Order: sequence, then structure tokens, then C-alpha cells
Amino acid sequence: MKRVGIALAGLLLALSLASCDQKEPGHGKAGKPRIALVMKSLANEFFKTMEDGARAHQKEHAGQYELITNGIKDERDVAKQINLVEEMIAQGVDAIVIAPADSKAMVGVCKRAMDAGIVVVNIDNKFDKDALAEKAVAIPFVGPDNRKGARLAGDFLAKHLQKGDKVAIVEGIPNAINGILRKQGFEDAAKAAGLEIATSQTAYWETEKAENVVSAMITQHPDLKGVMCANDSMALGAVAALKAAGKLDDVLVVGFDNITAIQQLMREGKVLCTVDQHADQIAVYGILYALDILADKAPPKDKETPVDLITVKELPAAETK
Repeated sequence: MKRVGIALAGLLLALSLASCDQKEPGHGKAGKPRIALVMKSLANEFFKTMEDGARAHQKEHAGQYELITNGIKDERDVAKQINLVEEMIAQGVDAIVIAPADSKAMVGVCKRAMDAGIVVVNIDNKFDKDALAEKAVAIPFVGPDNRKGARLAGDFLAKHLQKGDKVAIVEGIPNAINGILRKQGFEDAAKAAGLEIATSQTAYWETEKAENVVSAMITQHPDLKGVMCANDSMALGAVAALKAAGKLDDVLVVGFDNITAIQQLMREGKVLCTVDQHADQIAVYGILYALDILADKAPPKDKETPVDLITVKELPAAETK
């Protein structure tokens, strides 16, 4: 964890220096750029952590830019997120840093923002390349390699299983590229280890839906040995389903996001591992890159950010009361 922290600090410092060395045009107070952070479900701890990280960075660099944060309650409410982007266009912000609820459906409104002279930076869930091509637009993606991250978790699970063991995948929203890539990463790991994927179903990123999905999975496949969840919210649901069925000791669960609740379950031995894409810094990376583009009109280019496997060994010491 110390080594990861050093790497993150170095990346942030480099981006910060690049931003600070440039002139900062903008419509905000005292000529400061106004950056809008548009997120997905604020009911998900991951995005609350993302917002907190962005706010903390802006507070430390209040002289450099202004920040507007908003998001949708239901991660499937694409229409609401489109409305949020349209509101930011109407307000004349300088840049929009967006974690799109839908990799295809959000491209159109982001193009309208760019046509209005607004810089758009994509974080968390990458826009669909065909949808971008159809609109003839290039939007830089700043974020982790989700397929690589899921492969890390899947490989770690495989070390605890035997060749031929049955596993299941709990997928994210079907049109979310990050969910698709995580599924592919899990599949890569299963294929490499000779595990059998007995079933793969979506739970739309939601805990309650995942509980129902996993409950049905273990009924249909009572010999499952592992459940790979595309986010930690769904991993919580998987644990609840396994607990209700009395199978917590028989089925290993892995997640993705490294939220606090999952860390506690890992300490209790109820979740094997998760993947940290550093939610507190993803938006910051996007914001700093937006400032770079505003300052020197650099051509859009994707930037990969860190992703790390988290096992119980990497967890910080539990807080004591």
C-alpha cells in the first residue's frame, strides 16, 4: 500500500505541475475555470468517495479552479444524467468531467457540450468507441484498465480453487463499458485457470438485485465455488445471499472498488479480495487533465490510472473504538 501511495502521489504531482504552469482561462470568479463533475449513483459509496476526493483537492487548490459536483440517484437513470449535462451546458461551465451512466447514450449530449466550447473528459466508465465514431467526436478517457483489474481479482480467486471448479459472474449494467471489461477480465482469469463459468448474469450494479441473482445462481448451481462481482455493491448482495443459504464457507466472493463495507467483510473472511481503482483520485485525475486541455488546448489523449489488487494483507489496520 505504501508503494501504491507513492505512485499516486507522483502522478498527482506531475499533473498538478502541468496544470499550474499554464494560463487558466475561464468563466468563473477571478477568471478561474469552472469544472463540473458529473457522476453516477451517489447512493454508491464509490462515487461518494470520488466526490469527497474531488472536493478535497479543490479546497487545497481553490485559487486554480471552481468545482460543481452532481450526480444521479439511480445509476440506470440515463435521462436524468443527460439533463444534468444540459444544465452544465446552460450554465456555461468550462469543462465537464463525467462518469457516464451509459457508454453509448451519453455521447450525444457530451458532443453538444463540446460544440458549445466546453472541454469534456471521460472518467470511470469509458465511452463506447463506435458511439464516439458515429458522432465523429474524440473524448479522452482518464481511468483504470478495468479488464486488467478484474483479471487480478480473478487470478487471485483461481489460486484458491481447483481446475474444473464452477464459478459465476455477477455483471454490471449491460451498456456500461467498465462492466463489460470487468466481465472479460473475469473470463480471462477463469479460462487461464481452467475454471468453469457456470453462469453470468447482470445485477445492474445494485446490492439488492445481486442478492436475488446470486440466490438463484446457487439454487441452480449448488456446486458453485466462487462468485466474481463487477463491483463491491453487488459483492455485498452476494455475501447476503450466501449467508442466507448457509454457504458462506463454501463459496468465495471477489469484488471491485475497495469500499469500506467490503474491507470489513474481507477482515471477517467473507470476501476474498477486491480491486482498488482509487475512487478518491479518479475525478482528480480527470479534473487536472481538463485544466491542462483548457490551458494549452492539448489534443485529447487517454490516460491510464492505477488499479491494484487488494487482499486482507493490503488493508489498513481496523479502527478501534
